[in-house]
Amino acid sequence: MQTHFKYLAVLLCISCLFLSRSASADQIDGARLYEQACAACHGSDGRGRSVEDRGFELELPDFTDCEFASREPDPDWHAVIHEGGPVRAFDRMMPAFGDALTDEQIYAILGHVRTFCTNDDWPRGEFNVPKPLFTEKAFPEDETVFNVRLDTDDSKAVIIEPVYEKRFGPRGMVEVKVPFGRRESPRDDNANLGFGDLGLGYKYALYHNLARGNAFSIGGEVILPTGEEEDGFGSGSTKLEPYAAFVQLLPGDAFLQAQVLGEIAVSGDSEDEAAARVVLGRTYSEGEFGRAWSPMVEVLASRELVSGSDVTLDLVPQMQVALNTRQHILLNVGVRFPVTNRQGRKSQIVMYLLWDWFDGGFRDGW
Repeated sequence: MQTHFKYLAVLLCISCLFLSRSASADQIDGARLYEQACAACHGSDGRGRSVEDRGFELELPDFTDCEFASREPDPDWHAVIHEGGPVRAFDRMMPAFGDALTDEQIYAILGHVRTFCTNDDWPRGEFNVPKPLFTEKAFPEDETVFNVRLDTDDSKAVIIEPVYEKRFGPRGMVEVKVPFGRRESPRDDNANLGFGDLGLGYKYALYHNLARGNAFSIGGEVILPTGEEEDGFGSGSTKLEPYAAFVQLLPGDAFLQAQVLGEIAVSGDSEDEAAARVVLGRTYSEGEFGRAWSPMVEVLASRELVSGSDVTLDLVPQMQVALNTRQHILLNVGVRFPVTNRQGRKSQIVMYLLWDWFDGGFRDGW
């Protein structure tokens, strides 16, 4: 949900209260309903009428602005219209219209609102499914993620990896990763603090089709050997990691995500590697519009590209939960279990705290 949703306080004017709930689905005309209920404030063109015309100073969104209009799925818009602004910690000026409009009428109006964005390059928010702990999403984001890894082996490592992601245009996204942490030194019994290898990445949403429910992105990351290899904080190699990411929407708020990637060492002694990651999950809500919970199971497979190498397989059950009312602060906690090549590899506790800052400040929406 974007902070812009507070401006939806007048998405449906009070005239909505007088709309009939008796129309059958095949009689609903979203454009007509919008004109009757919303155009007095938002204008027939969706850009919003002037303060003088509408009689109040609350800023209104521009539905023709695809950067705003494409971000969220229809159910999130529906929740605010149906239950009012407080359901997502927005202004009470946005009243609840669940008693005035049927779900079919609300979705018909939303269908018309969607026509104001005329640039199909912007992937729809329906593809913004929950983020797994390891698999790269296909949807480009504006967010900050704090990844945390707790190793249970002799290193007792605690690694924190802040990731900054910034969207550029309809399809592009850049990201920066700067890991740091604490671990027992392999050279002595001392605990060392240090920074890991710096990561710089780019993602491009190559394809998306809402009717088919799938989207496909390509991207890559450059890993620079900025970490101290002798203390276990770096690989000592410059690496390129090209990848492709895929998402398929499934019935019942379920989803499938997948990623294939390579790890190519352009300097240093690291071996080249290929990997595949697959995630199956589903989102549940507390009630119809409450807190979202998303259990997921992630399967990670990798193999060094040298003769005789075995496939390393890991399993990562996890749970993502929305921490605040606006649901733009998310926590995901899981455990990475080695399945094959278990010698010398122990389980890891992995988690992240995610802040979708396009939707509001970190302290907003609680």
